[in-house]
Amino acid sequence: MGIIKTHDVIIIGGGPAGLTAGIYASRAKLKTVLIEKGLAGGQISVTEKVENYAGFSAGAGQELIDIMEGQAKEFGTEMVLGEVEAVQFGGDTKIVTTNRGEYRAPVVILATGSHSRKLHVPGEDEFMGRGVSFCATCDGPFYEGLPVMVVGGGDAAVEEGLALTRFAQKVYIVHRRDALRATRIVQERAFANDKIEFIWDSVVEELKGGEQLEQVVVKNVKDGQRREFTISGIFVYIGFIPNTGFVADKVEMDERGYIITNDVMETSVPGVYAAGDCRQKLLRQAVTAAGDGATAAFAAEKYLEGRV
Repeated sequence: MGIIKTHDVIIIGGGPAGLTAGIYASRAKLKTVLIEKGLAGGQISVTEKVENYAGFSAGAGQELIDIMEGQAKEFGTEMVLGEVEAVQFGGDTKIVTTNRGEYRAPVVILATGSHSRKLHVPGEDEFMGRGVSFCATCDGPFYEGLPVMVVGGGDAAVEEGLALTRFAQKVYIVHRRDALRATRIVQERAFANDKIEFIWDSVVEELKGGEQLEQVVVKNVKDGQRREFTISGIFVYIGFIPNTGFVADKVEMDERGYIITNDVMETSVPGVYAAGDCRQKLLRQAVTAAGDGATAAFAAEKYLEGRV
């Protein structure tokens, strides 16, 4: 069975929601462990510039995460690098089994975030890492002086498209509608950038090439016309899928897999909370994730007080 450790609170996920929950729970003198399968940060860690998090402007996402992680550790949050293999939420004691051992606590906070949605078109898997990317901040410098394409119309797509203009010769932004979903200020910056060209009412249909990506076939959804673009890299930002598969039969979710909570972040299971991008909510941003994490930890503290 391996190592068995007992805590007051187990947090699964090390993004803004999980780290903030760790800060609040540890500061409340709760014995807290945070389990993260990779580097802390989640989606925001690969964001080049964060300018809409109050009190933190014009810095990289990883900088914000480093500050949060330092605070959580300072207050006593135990950080564990491990992958969750199973959970048991029945009864007063919740059990989280990982590849590093078994953790037990009366409270679990799910802060697992989400991952990028794929295009699911021919060539996508073939050119993964050889022209297909989900992180402009990570891979943008590889396309110095080359034409690239961004797929999507929200903040992430347009902001990363803008970031790519520092390296790329040309940035095409493909969107299936004739208007962007990105916030107005981001749109204005993109429209004013002469390196960016928008391909409206269109979807990517196929990726082609040899050893590397070379062409992208784009189809207009209104007239069916197909165009082929010479492209060295394509960056996909068409939405996210919550990382909740491992608790699919444990807590109540909506039809898209987002965890349903009440206003104190409690799930359908007493003592189990959800925070951040993995839960059903209107706005998924670092600032709302942090708020969720704080609320979940505070609610967990009150829950534990009621059990004494």
